[in-house]
Amino acid sequence: MSIKDKLIEDMKQAMKDKEAGKLRLSVIRMVRASIKNVEIDKKKELAEEEVLDVLAKEVKMRRDSIEEFKKGNRPDLVETIEQEIDILMQYLPEQLSEQEVRVLVAEAVKVAQAANAKDMGKVMAVLMPKVKGRADGKLVNSVVREFLNQ
Repeated sequence: MSIKDKLIEDMKQAMKDKEAGKLRLSVIRMVRASIKNVEIDKKKELAEEEVLDVLAKEVKMRRDSIEEFKKGNRPDLVETIEQEIDILMQYLPEQLSEQEVRVLVAEAVKVAQAANAKDMGKVMAVLMPKVKGRADGKLVNSVVREFLNQ
């Protein structure tokens, strides 16, 4: 079952769950709208990988807003956004741990024959296809920087 099909099935279930599925329904509708907007912009139906990109982008936007809500002292909104992230994460592949990311970065540094921070682009080009949708970009970036600045 594709992610888009799963979103539709889960949306139907959330509608049936009424109050219990209210937040879930809202998040699924938002994500489906985002996917539809990208499809309209690109004038084609999105492939599974592209749908994953949209989902990852939605998670990233929410993580960024958590920081802002914490600065604004809004714990109620932080909690809601965290719940939304939990719902979205169900549709993404299992996330890599920091240790797994470190192993992949070490391999990518060897493959790209990177010597210093100037070679970061080469390392990221090798690494990103392996971690796309499976690891937070900030984590990957910081681990790569750490490896290259040693």
